[in-house]
Amino acid sequence: MSIPTSTDLVTAEWNALAWGNYESNLNFLRLAGLTPETIRVLEIGCGKGAILGSLQTAGHLVTGIDVDAGALAHCRAPHADLPVAVASGDSLPFTDGSFDAVLSFDVFEHIRDSDRHLREARRVLKPGGYYFLQTPNKWTNIPFELLRQWKKFHTGPIASYRELIKDHCALHSYWQLKRRFSRNGFELSFFDVPVVNEYFKSKMRAYFGPAGSWMLAVANPDRFPMYLRTNFYAKAVLR
Repeated sequence: MSIPTSTDLVTAEWNALAWGNYESNLNFLRLAGLTPETIRVLEIGCGKGAILGSLQTAGHLVTGIDVDAGALAHCRAPHADLPVAVASGDSLPFTDGSFDAVLSFDVFEHIRDSDRHLREARRVLKPGGYYFLQTPNKWTNIPFELLRQWKKFHTGPIASYRELIKDHCALHSYWQLKRRFSRNGFELSFFDVPVVNEYFKSKMRAYFGPAGSWMLAVANPDRFPMYLRTNFYAKAVLR
């Protein structure tokens, strides 16, 4: 088996359908009870629009934002034409009570001011609205991201850690996430969402080589207690 180069890893991530666990994210929305009835949905950090497009096809009225204009160009490509805009998660360009649901996948950990972000999410939600999110676990993400930085960019441990805390500046543990949402007027419920699918296995192979499959056989994260899961899937309800 050939070992992927740093260029291979960067290219593979850009060319992926979505920057994250697309199948698990959609499964989570089903498990969490995203209504099949038409509602207004905002996705923060929509990337190239994979989730947004799926929800639009299902009949929802969708809007997406992202800080990456290059990614949003894919949302406006022929046959996509998704309603998207360049904006950040801590300053949402929408009026109060605009949406029935807000989504973010692999985004919460990138927004430095978590409280401001949650105040904005609360503001744009209608009474009784929901915030569906997925974010990595602080305690499992730090070692993986250090390895990822080294594999992709060949940086040393200190440089890798600096890049990690700059990019993943708002990582939370299970208990920190619960306290953060509670302080901002949300009641948070976690969901048992399996993540070990082909996407997850391919990441393990890319970053750990042949040992990746052995590691999954020995320690499958889907069997970990909730507070040790690699990714938290949660539904926040406005109190």
